[in-house]
Formats: sequence, structure tokens, C-alpha cells
Amino acid sequence: MCLAVPGLIESIDSQNIAQVSVGGVTLKASLALVPEAKVGDYVLIHVGYAIQVLSPEDARETLELLQEIEKKADLKDTPQ
Repeated sequence: MCLAVPGLIESIDSQNIAQVSVGGVTLKASLALVPEAKVGDYVLIHVGYAIQVLSPEDARETLELLQEIEKKADLKDTPQ
């Protein structure tokens, strides 16, 4: 299964590579597929590429859903 996650662009270098914050972790992502992206935008990251610019609302909703999935997975792994 493949998963893309939202992240916030913190900076962009001269080669169009962004530093993106994803859940408190900073990743590098190419902006080749979304050249309109700018610092402060949320983008959907998949295998090192930003594949879509997201609204802040869509990014927040997706992050909340991912956190909910993580919590449920943690509960499933906890011995009863």
C-alpha cells in the first residue's frame, strides 16, 4: 500500500527542492510536479515528491485522520 502525507513547506532551494515538515519531522521533497508551490503551502508528499498543493483545511483534516488511524493501531497492538 502506498500513502501520501501532507506536509508544510518550510523552505525551497534553488533546485526546487523543499524542506517539508511532516508530523514534526523535516523531509526533502521535489517540487517538480507542483512548481506553483511556495513556502507556507501544504503539499501532499509521496516518495520524495510533492504531488499536490493542499488547502490548510484539507491538510488538517488528513493529518487528523492519520492520527486517528495511528491511535487505533496502537490500541490494537496493546494486550487486552
